Amino acid sequence: MHCGACVRRVQAALAKTPGLVVEVVEVGRARGKLAGGTVDAAIAAVTAAGYPARVE
Repeated sequence: MHCGACVRRVQAALAKTPGLVVEVVEVGRARGKLAGGTVDAAIAAVTAAGYPARVE
């Protein structure tokens, strides 16, 4: 993610995921901090939005 539009797209996708709370999404570093939900659901949401996702 390199721009604000990318961040908004990812945040919107994650916000639609039941039980998941978006704490931080960092533009430029392509990282986010999430609470609740499942890792698989978060990865699926980000991937569906068109971005690669992995757990660090």
